[in-house]
Amino acid sequence: MDAPRHLTDDEGHPVRLPAAVRRVVSLVPSLTEAVAATAPGLVVGATDWCSHPAELDAARIGGTKNPSPQAIYALRPDLVIANEEENRAPDLAALRAAGIPVWTTRIRDLDQALESLRRLLVDALQLPPPDWLVAARRAWDFPPPPRPVRAIAPIWRRPWMVLGQDTFAADLLRRLGVHLLPAAHPDRYPRLTLPELHALQPELLLLPDEPYHFTPTDGPDAFPTLPHTLLSGRHLTWYGPSLAEAPAVLGAQLRG
Repeated sequence: MDAPRHLTDDEGHPVRLPAAVRRVVSLVPSLTEAVAATAPGLVVGATDWCSHPAELDAARIGGTKNPSPQAIYALRPDLVIANEEENRAPDLAALRAAGIPVWTTRIRDLDQALESLRRLLVDALQLPPPDWLVAARRAWDFPPPPRPVRAIAPIWRRPWMVLGQDTFAADLLRRLGVHLLPAAHPDRYPRLTLPELHALQPELLLLPDEPYHFTPTDGPDAFPTLPHTLLSGRHLTWYGPSLAEAPAVLGAQLRG
Protein backbone atom coordinates (compact mmCIF):
# COMPACT_ATOMS: atom_id res chain seq x y z
CA MET A 1 0.00 0.00 0.00
CA ASP A 2 1.34 3.39 -0.95
CA ALA A 3 2.18 5.71 1.92
CA PRO A 4 -0.18 8.63 2.67
CA ARG A 5 0.83 12.15 1.79
CA HIS A 6 1.00 15.03 4.25
CA LEU A 7 0.25 18.55 2.97
CA THR A 8 -1.11 21.81 4.39
CA ASP A 9 -4.11 23.70 3.04
CA ASP A 10 -4.45 27.46 2.50
CA GLU A 11 -5.10 28.03 6.20
CA GLY A 12 -2.15 25.98 7.34
CA HIS A 13 -4.20 22.99 8.49
CA PRO A 14 -2.36 19.67 8.10
CA VAL A 15 -4.12 17.40 5.63
CA ARG A 16 -3.38 13.66 5.49
CA LEU A 17 -4.18 12.40 2.00
CA PRO A 18 -4.14 8.92 0.54
CA ALA A 19 -1.64 8.21 -2.20
CA ALA A 20 -4.45 8.69 -4.72
CA VAL A 21 -7.58 10.77 -4.10
CA ARG A 22 -10.52 9.09 -5.82
CA ARG A 23 -13.57 10.44 -3.99
CA VAL A 24 -14.11 14.16 -3.33
CA VAL A 25 -16.98 15.92 -1.59
CA SER A 26 -17.14 19.64 -2.37
CA LEU A 27 -18.81 22.20 -0.11
CA VAL A 28 -18.23 25.12 -2.51
CA PRO A 29 -19.97 25.55 -5.89
CA SER A 30 -16.99 27.13 -7.64
CA LEU A 31 -14.61 24.44 -6.33
CA THR A 32 -17.08 21.77 -7.44
CA GLU A 33 -16.90 23.12 -10.97
CA ALA A 34 -13.11 23.48 -10.84
CA VAL A 35 -12.59 19.84 -9.86
CA ALA A 36 -15.40 18.30 -11.91
CA ALA A 37 -14.37 20.16 -15.07
CA THR A 38 -10.79 18.96 -14.61
CA ALA A 39 -11.45 15.36 -13.56
CA PRO A 40 -15.02 14.21 -14.36
CA GLY A 41 -16.24 11.61 -11.89
CA LEU A 42 -13.94 12.67 -9.05
CA VAL A 43 -16.66 14.68 -7.24
CA VAL A 44 -19.03 12.21 -5.58
CA GLY A 45 -20.81 14.72 -3.34
CA ALA A 46 -21.70 18.39 -3.69
CA THR A 47 -23.96 21.02 -2.16
CA ASP A 48 -27.49 21.80 -3.29
CA TRP A 49 -26.09 25.04 -4.76
CA CYS A 50 -23.50 23.35 -6.98
CA SER A 51 -24.96 24.04 -10.42
CA HIS A 52 -21.87 23.62 -12.63
CA PRO A 53 -20.93 21.74 -14.64
CA ALA A 54 -24.46 21.11 -15.85
CA GLU A 55 -23.80 17.39 -16.27
CA LEU A 56 -22.55 16.96 -12.69
CA ASP A 57 -23.66 13.59 -11.30
CA ALA A 58 -23.05 13.76 -7.56
CA ALA A 59 -24.98 13.11 -4.38
CA ARG A 60 -26.32 16.24 -2.71
CA ILE A 61 -25.27 16.80 0.89
CA GLY A 62 -27.11 20.02 1.85
CA GLY A 63 -26.08 23.66 1.70
CA THR A 64 -22.77 25.42 2.11
CA LYS A 65 -23.76 26.59 5.59
CA ASN A 66 -25.64 23.46 6.67
CA PRO A 67 -24.13 20.34 5.08
CA SER A 68 -25.30 16.98 6.39
CA PRO A 69 -22.45 15.20 8.21
CA GLN A 70 -24.24 11.86 7.83
CA ALA A 71 -24.56 12.32 4.07
CA ILE A 72 -20.87 13.17 3.83
CA TYR A 73 -19.79 10.20 5.97
CA ALA A 74 -21.88 7.84 3.83
CA LEU A 75 -19.99 8.90 0.71
CA ARG A 76 -16.63 7.81 2.23
CA PRO A 77 -14.69 10.74 0.76
CA ASP A 78 -10.92 10.74 0.47
CA LEU A 79 -11.12 14.52 0.75
CA VAL A 80 -13.65 17.26 1.50
CA ILE A 81 -12.89 20.61 -0.09
CA ALA A 82 -14.13 23.83 1.48
CA ASN A 83 -13.59 27.57 1.71
CA GLU A 84 -13.02 29.58 4.88
CA GLU A 85 -15.52 32.23 3.81
CA GLU A 86 -18.32 30.09 2.39
CA ASN A 87 -18.29 27.30 4.96
CA ARG A 88 -18.60 27.36 8.75
CA ALA A 89 -15.51 26.53 10.78
CA PRO A 90 -17.40 24.30 13.28
CA ASP A 91 -18.68 22.11 10.44
CA LEU A 92 -15.17 21.66 9.06
CA ALA A 93 -13.74 20.99 12.52
CA ALA A 94 -16.36 18.28 13.09
CA LEU A 95 -15.39 16.57 9.83
CA ARG A 96 -11.72 16.66 10.79
CA ALA A 97 -12.55 15.26 14.24
CA ALA A 98 -14.35 12.38 12.51
CA GLY A 99 -11.16 11.54 10.65
CA ILE A 100 -12.13 12.98 7.26
CA PRO A 101 -9.40 15.01 5.51
CA VAL A 102 -10.55 18.58 4.80
CA TRP A 103 -8.80 21.00 2.44
CA THR A 104 -9.81 24.61 3.08
CA THR A 105 -9.10 27.35 0.57
CA ARG A 106 -8.62 31.02 1.44
CA ILE A 107 -9.03 33.49 -1.41
CA ARG A 108 -8.96 37.29 -1.30
CA ASP A 109 -7.75 38.23 -4.79
CA LEU A 110 -7.11 36.81 -8.25
CA ASP A 111 -3.49 35.85 -7.64
CA GLN A 112 -4.47 33.93 -4.51
CA ALA A 113 -7.28 32.23 -6.42
CA LEU A 114 -5.01 31.03 -9.21
CA GLU A 115 -2.38 29.71 -6.80
CA SER A 116 -4.98 28.16 -4.48
CA LEU A 117 -6.57 26.34 -7.41
CA ARG A 118 -3.17 25.10 -8.58
CA ARG A 119 -2.34 23.76 -5.11
CA LEU A 120 -5.69 22.02 -4.79
CA LEU A 121 -5.75 20.48 -8.25
CA VAL A 122 -2.07 19.72 -8.80
CA ASP A 123 -0.59 19.23 -5.31
CA ALA A 124 -3.55 17.76 -3.43
CA LEU A 125 -5.44 15.92 -6.17
CA GLN A 126 -2.36 15.20 -8.32
CA LEU A 127 -4.04 16.28 -11.55
CA PRO A 128 -2.27 17.87 -14.51
CA PRO A 129 -2.63 21.66 -14.64
CA PRO A 130 -5.92 22.13 -16.51
CA ASP A 131 -6.07 24.12 -19.72
CA TRP A 132 -8.68 26.46 -18.22
CA LEU A 133 -6.32 27.46 -15.42
CA VAL A 134 -3.58 28.31 -17.91
CA ALA A 135 -6.12 30.22 -20.00
CA ALA A 136 -7.29 32.16 -16.92
CA ARG A 137 -3.78 33.35 -16.16
CA ARG A 138 -3.40 34.60 -19.71
CA ALA A 139 -6.86 36.16 -19.87
CA TRP A 140 -6.18 38.40 -16.86
CA ASP A 141 -2.71 39.48 -17.96
CA PHE A 142 -3.43 43.09 -18.92
CA PRO A 143 -2.96 46.52 -17.33
CA PRO A 144 -5.96 48.17 -15.66
CA PRO A 145 -7.61 51.13 -17.38
CA PRO A 146 -5.94 54.45 -16.45
CA ARG A 147 -9.01 56.12 -14.95
CA PRO A 148 -11.12 53.91 -12.67
CA VAL A 149 -14.84 54.54 -12.35
CA ARG A 150 -16.24 55.00 -8.83
CA ALA A 151 -18.95 52.43 -8.18
CA ILE A 152 -20.96 50.62 -5.56
CA ALA A 153 -21.77 46.92 -5.92
CA PRO A 154 -24.64 45.73 -3.73
CA ILE A 155 -24.76 42.01 -3.02
CA TRP A 156 -27.84 42.06 -0.80
CA ARG A 157 -30.94 44.08 -0.11
CA ARG A 158 -32.92 44.38 3.14
CA PRO A 159 -30.44 45.22 4.54
CA TRP A 160 -28.22 46.73 1.88
CA MET A 161 -24.78 45.10 1.73
CA VAL A 162 -22.05 45.96 -0.76
CA LEU A 163 -18.76 44.49 -1.87
CA GLY A 164 -15.86 45.86 0.13
CA GLN A 165 -12.26 46.34 -0.92
CA ASP A 166 -10.77 43.18 0.62
CA THR A 167 -12.67 40.72 -1.55
CA PHE A 168 -11.96 38.55 -4.56
CA ALA A 169 -14.70 40.26 -6.58
CA ALA A 170 -13.32 43.70 -5.76
CA ASP A 171 -9.92 42.67 -7.10
CA LEU A 172 -11.46 41.49 -10.37
CA LEU A 173 -13.34 44.77 -10.72
CA ARG A 174 -10.21 46.77 -9.93
CA ARG A 175 -8.42 45.02 -12.77
CA LEU A 176 -11.31 45.99 -15.04
CA GLY A 177 -11.16 49.66 -14.08
CA VAL A 178 -13.64 49.88 -11.21
CA HIS A 179 -12.92 51.52 -7.85
CA LEU A 180 -15.41 50.24 -5.28
CA LEU A 181 -16.91 52.45 -2.61
CA PRO A 182 -16.71 52.86 0.34
CA ALA A 183 -12.95 52.78 -0.11
CA ALA A 184 -11.81 52.71 3.52
CA HIS A 185 -14.56 50.76 5.26
CA PRO A 186 -13.09 48.09 7.61
CA ASP A 187 -15.71 45.46 6.77
CA ARG A 188 -15.33 43.17 3.80
CA TYR A 189 -19.07 43.41 3.09
CA PRO A 190 -20.22 46.73 4.54
CA ARG A 191 -23.84 47.15 5.61
CA LEU A 192 -24.95 50.66 4.74
CA THR A 193 -28.28 52.44 4.68
CA LEU A 194 -29.64 53.70 1.39
CA PRO A 195 -28.89 57.35 2.33
CA GLU A 196 -25.31 56.33 3.17
CA LEU A 197 -24.92 54.66 -0.22
CA HIS A 198 -26.21 57.74 -2.02
CA ALA A 199 -23.85 59.94 0.02
CA LEU A 200 -20.87 58.09 -1.44
CA GLN A 201 -21.66 59.79 -4.78
CA PRO A 202 -20.84 56.79 -7.01
CA GLU A 203 -20.68 57.15 -10.76
CA LEU A 204 -22.02 53.67 -11.44
CA LEU A 205 -24.23 51.04 -9.80
CA LEU A 206 -23.12 47.42 -10.30
CA LEU A 207 -25.76 44.74 -9.73
CA PRO A 208 -24.70 41.07 -9.82
CA ASP A 209 -27.28 38.30 -10.06
CA GLU A 210 -25.93 36.45 -7.01
CA PRO A 211 -26.04 36.01 -4.08
CA TYR A 212 -29.03 38.40 -4.36
CA HIS A 213 -30.60 38.21 -7.79
CA PHE A 214 -30.79 41.84 -8.85
CA THR A 215 -32.77 42.52 -12.03
CA PRO A 216 -33.52 45.51 -14.29
CA THR A 217 -36.39 46.41 -11.95
CA ASP A 218 -35.12 45.13 -8.58
CA GLY A 219 -32.16 47.28 -7.58
CA PRO A 220 -32.15 50.20 -10.02
CA ASP A 221 -35.41 51.38 -8.47
CA ALA A 222 -33.50 52.42 -5.33
CA PHE A 223 -31.04 54.51 -7.38
CA PRO A 224 -33.22 56.11 -10.06
CA THR A 225 -30.67 58.74 -11.18
CA LEU A 226 -27.60 56.47 -11.19
CA PRO A 227 -26.44 54.56 -14.29
CA HIS A 228 -26.47 50.83 -13.61
CA THR A 229 -25.02 47.64 -15.03
CA LEU A 230 -26.14 44.08 -14.42
CA LEU A 231 -23.24 41.66 -13.89
CA SER A 232 -22.87 37.90 -14.05
CA GLY A 233 -22.39 36.82 -10.45
CA ARG A 234 -20.71 33.58 -11.50
CA HIS A 235 -18.05 35.44 -13.47
CA LEU A 236 -17.61 37.98 -10.69
CA THR A 237 -17.41 35.73 -7.64
CA TRP A 238 -16.55 32.17 -8.75
CA TYR A 239 -12.96 30.95 -8.91
CA GLY A 240 -12.75 28.16 -11.44
CA PRO A 241 -13.17 27.65 -15.20
CA SER A 242 -15.31 30.80 -15.45
CA LEU A 243 -12.17 32.86 -14.74
CA ALA A 244 -10.91 32.21 -18.25
CA GLU A 245 -13.87 34.02 -19.81
CA ALA A 246 -14.63 36.44 -16.98
CA PRO A 247 -12.60 39.41 -18.35
CA ALA A 248 -14.47 39.29 -21.65
CA VAL A 249 -17.91 38.73 -20.07
CA LEU A 250 -17.59 41.30 -17.31
CA GLY A 251 -15.79 43.77 -19.59
CA ALA A 252 -18.64 43.64 -22.10
CA GLN A 253 -21.22 44.13 -19.33
CA LEU A 254 -19.32 47.08 -17.88
CA ARG A 255 -19.14 48.71 -21.31
CA GLY A 256 -22.89 48.29 -21.62
